Amino acid sequence: MARTMNAPVCPVPSIDHVDLDVAIEAARRSVGLPKGSRVVVAMSGGVDSTVTAGLVHAAGYEVVGVTLQLYDHGAAAKKTGACCAGQDIHDARLAAETLGVPHYVLDYESRFRESVIDQFADSYLRGQTPVPCIRCNQTVKFRDLLQVARDLGAEALATGHYVKRAVGPSGPELRRAFDPARDQSYFLFATTREQLDYLRFPIADLPKPQVRGAGRELGLKVASKPDSQDICFVPDGDYVTLIDRLRPQGRDPGEIVHLDGRVLGEHQGITRYTVGQRRGLNVAVGEPLFVVRLEPETRRVVVGPREALLTRSLTLEEVNWLGDQDSLTEAARERLPVRIRVRSTRPPTPGRLEMDGGEPVVRFDEGEEGVSPGQACVLYDHETADRVLGGGFIRSTTALISKV
Repeated sequence: MARTMNAPVCPVPSIDHVDLDVAIEAARRSVGLPKGSRVVVAMSGGVDSTVTAGLVHAAGYEVVGVTLQLYDHGAAAKKTGACCAGQDIHDARLAAETLGVPHYVLDYESRFRESVIDQFADSYLRGQTPVPCIRCNQTVKFRDLLQVARDLGAEALATGHYVKRAVGPSGPELRRAFDPARDQSYFLFATTREQLDYLRFPIADLPKPQVRGAGRELGLKVASKPDSQDICFVPDGDYVTLIDRLRPQGRDPGEIVHLDGRVLGEHQGITRYTVGQRRGLNVAVGEPLFVVRLEPETRRVVVGPREALLTRSLTLEEVNWLGDQDSLTEAARERLPVRIRVRSTRPPTPGRLEMDGGEPVVRFDEGEEGVSPGQACVLYDHETADRVLGGGFIRSTTALISKV
């Protein structure tokens, strides 16, 4: 009787399988400097920045790790996944020891408080929806840390952000990362051309599972560490308590008013509300109501039906332009087609950029829901929505429905 032989089973690579040599070579191409060049790596203690340091070191560069201590708010300093404090600083130091690279911890608490936390609290008092990660990148990390890197004699500053830096005909360009689920280009729109010339993003072409796989291959203990969640200085997600402590006037009561003028109730602080919010209004009129706008001068929370959230256009302030100058000139002459992103969790949508009396105005081809002053509006190229052309912070909005 013939015996049946089982066919050999080929192992199927796991989702986090990574060819370490390929990842190292990608890091080398990203840095693009001669081997042995000094590169400062911003090490927050998380997986991404730690693996970045490991790959850059393995690619033959002289790595110097720098960690910024940004805050120490009791539980935040002990909570795993709350970057730049407590346990994460310890993890960064341990990773540097494992790699055999020098590591420095810089106390930036006061700078972070002034540039990020205070601005965060003040924005809520103004009825805005701030994005603190953008302010942190814009100020403490890419302004102050970049200067530290230069002072240390480095030829580049590398970070663990998921975003691409490409060199185009007019210089360095900012592009979306390989993995759209991890792309952080929205948070880096305020990066200037000068900063982008010095920055490197070595893991831009890797999906997160492969970043973890590379970490394990490099012997880094943080490879399985959970991702950080929430705002780093509000690790429990309770931003209202923080704002109440920093800006007690945010608890001043006011009216909840319908778009038609009816007073529906009273609230206990405008900082408890954001545009688009539905839950927690504690008013009932027989239809779903949403926060349409906030009026900090009168402390009124204005509510209405969902269609009232649709925005037709918006104006920008603190604009940073990374596109070609010709395209900005085109916007001044006629409407420039762009893709618009007003939240990091939403894909870019089609619209136009135009200049109205020298002021940048962004118009959506279709109404966009839940757009709030204080948010960032990031503009991408129209055809592929891959390249970041620039962006700014939303100063004002115009509703799609004129009656609101």
